[in-house]
Amino acid sequence: MGMIYAIFKVKKSYQDSDFIDVKFLIDSGSVYSLVPAKELDKMGIVPHRTMKFVLADGTELNRRVGDAYFEWHGEGGAAPVIFGEEGDESLLGTTTLESLGLVLNPFKRELKPMRMLLM
Repeated sequence: MGMIYAIFKVKKSYQDSDFIDVKFLIDSGSVYSLVPAKELDKMGIVPHRTMKFVLADGTELNRRVGDAYFEWHGEGGAAPVIFGEEGDESLLGTTTLESLGLVLNPFKRELKPMRMLLM
C-alpha cells in the first residue's frame, strides 16, 4: 500500500494560539497519536497517566499519555496523545482521525471526511 503522511497542527487546546506543525505517519492500526515528548512539554501539555503499548513484534513499551488538540485544513478536535521518546516516529491514530471526522482511504492514500450517521 505504501505509507501515508500528512501535516497537522498540534496545540494544547482549542483556544490556544500557539501550535506546532507535525508531519505524521497516518496509522490506521494505531489507536492513539504520538508526538515527541519534548514538543508536548514545550506547549505545556501534561501527561495524566502511563500506559503499556504492544508493538507489532510483541515488544511492550510504557509511554506517558495526555490530551492535545489537533487541526487539519481548518477542522479540529481533541484526542489522547502519547508522549513519544527518542526513536519514536510521530503517528496519527484512529482516535484522532475520528475526533476530526476523518477516515483514511488506503487505496487512494488520502484522508476524507467521515460519513456521519445519526442513529
